[in-house]
Amino acid sequence: MSILKTIRTPLQNMFLRVEKGFDKAFGPEWNPMRQLGTLAFYMFFVAAITGIILYIFFETSVEHAYESVEQLTHDQWWFGGVMRSLHRYSSDAMVLTMGLHLFREWSFDRYRGVRWYAWFTGVPVIWLLYVSGLSGYWLVWDELAQYVAVGSMEWFDFLGIFGEPIANNFLAEGSLTDRFFTLLVFTHIFAPLFLLFMMWIHVLRVTQAKMNPPRGLAIGSLIALTVLSLVYPAISHKEANLDVIPTDLALDWYYMAFYPLYDYFGAGAMWGFAIGGSVLLSILPWIPRMKEEPAPVVTLDKCNGCRRCYDDCPYGAITMMPRSDGAPYEQEAVVDPSLCTRCGICVGSCPTSSPFRSAEELVTGIDLVHISLKDMRLQIDEAIKTSKNGIVLIGCDHGQNVEAVEESSAVRLPCVSQLPPSFVDYMISNGARGVMVAGCPECGCRFRYGVEWMQDRLEGRRDPYLRKRVPRDRLKTLWASPLDVELLQETVQTFDADLNNIEKEDS
Repeated sequence: MSILKTIRTPLQNMFLRVEKGFDKAFGPEWNPMRQLGTLAFYMFFVAAITGIILYIFFETSVEHAYESVEQLTHDQWWFGGVMRSLHRYSSDAMVLTMGLHLFREWSFDRYRGVRWYAWFTGVPVIWLLYVSGLSGYWLVWDELAQYVAVGSMEWFDFLGIFGEPIANNFLAEGSLTDRFFTLLVFTHIFAPLFLLFMMWIHVLRVTQAKMNPPRGLAIGSLIALTVLSLVYPAISHKEANLDVIPTDLALDWYYMAFYPLYDYFGAGAMWGFAIGGSVLLSILPWIPRMKEEPAPVVTLDKCNGCRRCYDDCPYGAITMMPRSDGAPYEQEAVVDPSLCTRCGICVGSCPTSSPFRSAEELVTGIDLVHISLKDMRLQIDEAIKTSKNGIVLIGCDHGQNVEAVEESSAVRLPCVSQLPPSFVDYMISNGARGVMVAGCPECGCRFRYGVEWMQDRLEGRRDPYLRKRVPRDRLKTLWASPLDVELLQETVQTFDADLNNIEKEDS
């Protein structure tokens, strides 16, 4: 595990630095590095819509396929040519965003435990995406299509599962029939349909799954692709000729990087790489198996079935079931451990999670086992006593290093949204000069909605909310990258100075 951490840490820092740059350029909501999954979905639909438009004008025959594409590309460059280029570049962009999305999730260890399902179902998405893209290149029927088609057929013939080698359809000019070419067309039509189905399966267990990027990011991406299509339009090679072996090819490296390797190593090695790589990707969530803390527990005599934990759970791990204890309430919360990430957001949402009770009575309707509400208050009490400047920092396990601020005392939680707003009131009422909540960057919460829910609770937009009696000038929030060490220190110092000014005015 230490080896994995050694590998992941520089990769995480790399992604975090890139994200900081995009935050400055586009803002947190439009940061493309935090929208890689939604961008991949968006690029699929751009490719699908432009593909339908192209198919209307496409001639499904060996003799006229190339001619029809050339006419679209040159005679109707202002529409057909742009549509072709958009189709090509959006397909490439889907490969790029999908690859970055996969690499980013692995780097941040977001593929194991309860997240195994999305990772595992993402493997067939990769295969179907490549089948969809490569089959599209066949239809242009230029020299590049010839190279890809012949290589693909020879690759499949190595398996020996067909009665007659399918590469025989490409032996010489005239051997490829319209009937077989129509089969290639249907492959390019139905492969994307299966791809879309698997993409739906991929997000099936994600509650409130976001499949569309923010509107501004979507419009900006489309404009960028359109400009690229006008400046560097997609064009064909020479028309395919099965009597001649093409040598001068401009490969689409997003889809065709494996073909030169196939030429060099042969079909057996490439099948071993493809199948072995797919198997390795599929079993990665269990290498090594993630050690998980116990799932949250529900204490029925404290649960009135208010549904707040159900509404706030980012992963749909809580369901509301008919009451089982005879209490005069309709429902009770039930936790599904196989879906729960142990983030603690449900604890922060429970109206019974109040610190203004004795230790014996400090029991809430839903609570984490490894960091219970009672444990949280003990840590906070100790932080109030030991803080040199009277400021208590609340941080999360995946955010900034709040312990590095020597003047203040810090309490780390799985997610800052585990902290019920009443605890802010409790800390200030019990001697803390100020409370600072330092969580993940906006739109970059490890648990999807932790930052958003915490902001809404503190600002009175989401129940349970911070009481109006709590002086807001004694509360500070910072949503920033774990790399923002200096920003964290500067924000604490500024907050301390502001508190000094407040105290001078009050005196």
